[in-house]
Amino acid sequence: MQAAEIELKFPVDDVVALRSRASELGLWLETERTFESNTLYDTPERSLRAQKQILRIRWYGQQCTLTHKRKSQASDAESRYKTRIETESVVEDGDALAAIFEQLGYFPAFRYEKFRTVWGAEGGGHLVLDETPIGVWAELEGTTEWIDATLARLGVDVNRCLTDSYGTLFLKWKTESGSSAENMSFVEIEAAVAV
Repeated sequence: MQAAEIELKFPVDDVVALRSRASELGLWLETERTFESNTLYDTPERSLRAQKQILRIRWYGQQCTLTHKRKSQASDAESRYKTRIETESVVEDGDALAAIFEQLGYFPAFRYEKFRTVWGAEGGGHLVLDETPIGVWAELEGTTEWIDATLARLGVDVNRCLTDSYGTLFLKWKTESGSSAENMSFVEIEAAVAV
């Protein structure tokens, strides 16, 4: 299925308070805290990254999903929202798909993990809580009007919002921390911090 994805991220200082606030706002829990593992694929020359595209295999609990994202007509530089065209499909055999990618010249370029909780809202919006090895963020996905209204209802300062990908956040964290980790995985980051 292909659709425009509009989102904003913001850092979360208090997970318990956000969960409580989501319930107070009438959002319903779609999926409780679930482990998620993502692998981005690219050519050795990083041709997809150069074109601002991603090719991802995601495991969310027991479900495997293939996702391709590309820039939309609206540039992020022109908007304070992150907007992408997303094509996504559930996959029966993620390991076979990974082998196909590698046979076609696409190799794992970056892995990132998190524990994700998802709430739904009237009109199709979503509040997503991502607990990662480098911090906790929330994402609002939906129409720009819904995102703005939900930010206000949550009491989130729009100046704290960002459009960075987890790859970008990881690279910033690596620079700030001096970590040798190459992927945003719990085990790799714990090992790098322990050194």
